[in-house]
Amino acid sequence: MAKDDVLSFVDEALDELRDKNLYNEIRVLEGQQGAWVTIDGVEKLNLCSNNYLGLAADEQLKKAAKEGIDEFGVGPGAVRTIAGSMTIHDRLEERLAEFKRREASVVVQSGFNANLAVIPLLVGRGDIIYSDSLNHASIIDGCRLSRAEIKVYPHLDMDALEELMKEDQDRDCNKLAVTDGVFSMDGDLANLPRIAELAETYGCISMVDDAHGEGVLGSHGRGIVDHYDLHGRIDVEMGTLSKAMGCVGGFIAADANLIEFIQQRGRPFLFSSSITPPEAAANLAAVKMLSESDDLVEKLWDNARYFQSGMQDLGFDTGKTQTPITPVMIGDAGESAEFSRRLFDRDIFAQSIGFPTVPRGEARIRVMISAVHSRDDLDFALETFAEIGREMDLI
Repeated sequence: MAKDDVLSFVDEALDELRDKNLYNEIRVLEGQQGAWVTIDGVEKLNLCSNNYLGLAADEQLKKAAKEGIDEFGVGPGAVRTIAGSMTIHDRLEERLAEFKRREASVVVQSGFNANLAVIPLLVGRGDIIYSDSLNHASIIDGCRLSRAEIKVYPHLDMDALEELMKEDQDRDCNKLAVTDGVFSMDGDLANLPRIAELAETYGCISMVDDAHGEGVLGSHGRGIVDHYDLHGRIDVEMGTLSKAMGCVGGFIAADANLIEFIQQRGRPFLFSSSITPPEAAANLAAVKMLSESDDLVEKLWDNARYFQSGMQDLGFDTGKTQTPITPVMIGDAGESAEFSRRLFDRDIFAQSIGFPTVPRGEARIRVMISAVHSRDDLDFALETFAEIGREMDLI
């Protein structure tokens, strides 16, 4: 192959994505996150951000970030184990542990990195992982990095999970049952009480990725463990600071000895700089706000119930969601992409999601409801979805 041809496969792959309506058009926001955002100079109703509580542009968090810069500077200057650990990081980790009702926590650069940090420390070559078929890519990658044997069970099928555990009950090795808490594309919940029970029965480590439950489920948004009242029964809780908390970062909350082990051997903690001081300060303010008031969480759920009920009354299929995540099921990737384009032309920003993020034939518009949406915003969205749905003979 000639030198000029060695990357020709890239153009071919991009062309294939476009042909199959799977190419992601990346929209660029010209200002801060909110119920409305500016794209190409035009205001659009924002229905696809993970900014569940509207904290990404909250004045208290912005003030905290500025104060963090004034006190600690803009960057950490090193990895945590050399010279990058500051008192602001310690304060955030202490407050997160308290919020999650755990002994300790450790913060890393993102939720994705949190899974890469902890899973390979829990299991390795010769060990076993039990993973839901719809687990997030970061769980999948963390499992692959561990080199453990990965056993995938059908989505939410607890009988299948138990059968796998039964088969392995005499194997002398570490075993990990890991699941998303909220499945990000469908909005349904893991059967965490049953997973906890099975893990206890068959001697498995239990772990939940609570990225879309943090700030959404449980009292004051403490997450799915609190939602199901499973404190003390789930070994490892992973969370993100990049969604409901409005900032960026990820964390693991667990017993103190596991957190200490992650600090000693977790590769994202050891080999990549920590989150910046303003990020840590803003996250600290977000956790404080949630600890003191449940109002934003209640508003989020009130908005979600209103919008989902309206969509169902119109005849749209909103899947099996149990959370504010609202999948508007279209099916065909081309139709879903066209629906998203028509929404955008009418000042609604809601992206189409297709394969490989979701299975083939299950393309959808994933609507992300926020506490900062007003009732007028939601009514405008319902009216516009209805118009386009009728135009395309989908309702």
